[in-house]
Amino acid sequence: KRRVPPRVIDGFSIINSFTMLSLLRVLFFALFITSVLAGTTQEGLDWLAAKGKEEGVVTRPSGLLYKELRAGTGKTPKVDSPTKCHYEGRLMDGTVFDSSYKRGHPATFRPNQVIKGWTEAMQMMQEGGKWELYLPSELAYGDRGAGKDIPPGAVLIFTLEMLEVLGDAAE
Repeated sequence: KRRVPPRVIDGFSIINSFTMLSLLRVLFFALFITSVLAGTTQEGLDWLAAKGKEEGVVTRPSGLLYKELRAGTGKTPKVDSPTKCHYEGRLMDGTVFDSSYKRGHPATFRPNQVIKGWTEAMQMMQEGGKWELYLPSELAYGDRGAGKDIPPGAVLIFTLEMLEVLGDAAE
């Protein structure tokens, strides 16, 4: 049988290991700083905390808050089911940045084609339901914002009305 000699650690291997550990530390530090700086503004966090205490507002583990304005009685969409909805999006100060109501016709999209907060809410709603959603930025557009109307870290408020599930229903 052939014997494999024990591995000898030379100075080069030690330097490479030290360099790799240093790079990993820098990477973890950068991720930590990004996570601390990222997210909903303090004003938004305060607003959401107050909203979560209001009667009828439900807080989900994800951070989604919602209030059911009208219960639905129809189908609930699967994540990839086209769904016809009316909606209006607002900032905390009441500024409307998008509205299918104002355009005069509903929009159709799948739950997996929209922001995280909508994806979660749509899969809990039923046809005919109307909810008000309160989304921390992590469930919306995060630190990048969206265009000129939605600033980074913004809490978004949506009225979402599920008119019809055009695809398969969830079981």
